[in-house]
Amino acid sequence: MYVSITGLRLNGPLHAARFWWHALRSMAQAQSAAGNLRAEARAINGVQHTLTVWTDRAAMRRFMVSGAHAKAMRAFPAIATGSTFGYESDGVPDWSAVHALWQERGVAYGAKGAKPAA
Repeated sequence: MYVSITGLRLNGPLHAARFWWHALRSMAQAQSAAGNLRAEARAINGVQHTLTVWTDRAAMRRFMVSGAHAKAMRAFPAIATGSTFGYESDGVPDWSAVHALWQERGVAYGAKGAKPAA
């Protein structure tokens, strides 16, 4: 299976409504997407995190570039900063592991050469 972890920090409180508009639609899309095994979100230390688990990387990529999530990605630079980390796994990490992996291995979204959730 493929695990994808994101963490986003709003560029400021004025962006909250727009962030949540995109976040709620993207989460609903993820939860109903083909190949999705789990989709959860949690705020940790002011950072909005998501954990999604997929049957494989291809299923995650199909979700990532379509629908509400694709629209959210286009809006992202004006709303928040963040990083992602994705990897193949035989198990689902708990939230303490999710946060540690994101802190240690997350790649800044939009960083030169970065691939979202790669």
